[in-house]
Amino acid sequence: MMTAVLVLNQNYEPLHVCHVRRAFVLVGRGKAEVLEHGDGALHSASLSFPVPSVIRLVYLIRRPRPQMRLTRREVFQRDRHTCQYCGVHNRDLTLDHVLPRHRGGKHTWDNLVTACKSCNHRKAGRTPQEAHMKLLSEPRRPHVSHYYPFYAYLSVRDGWRKFVPGWDEEMAG
Repeated sequence: MMTAVLVLNQNYEPLHVCHVRRAFVLVGRGKAEVLEHGDGALHSASLSFPVPSVIRLVYLIRRPRPQMRLTRREVFQRDRHTCQYCGVHNRDLTLDHVLPRHRGGKHTWDNLVTACKSCNHRKAGRTPQEAHMKLLSEPRRPHVSHYYPFYAYLSVRDGWRKFVPGWDEEMAG
């Protein structure tokens, strides 16, 4: 019952991912239709129902543009796991506030960069200019596609890719 189901809006735009139980309720109440079935079936005492993989709502839902959360993982992904001072590429990285917090720097996308431990230690509580260090790229809030929340599922759910535009471009970039 913990299998993920892709939920599409009435206009076939991906909305979110729900569990099979929720998908059965939506379909059973006439609020959604099954577009594709997944592997397996749900069995009752006398009937068997194929498990849905993709459902589409019969009414349109308006939703706000998704915002990428400011987390360590997302900053590392934005900077492609590369130190923004020396360019070293590895997984043993830290976050650095360009303008240190004790000097009024905020914990925002525009003030956070990925740094290796040695560069972070060398910069210490100074600005890059004071430490005579140059940023490889200016930090900024990453652009978020409407389909960003679904990318994690698409590497294992081949059947969903046709419903999520831009998947190929995102993986190539």
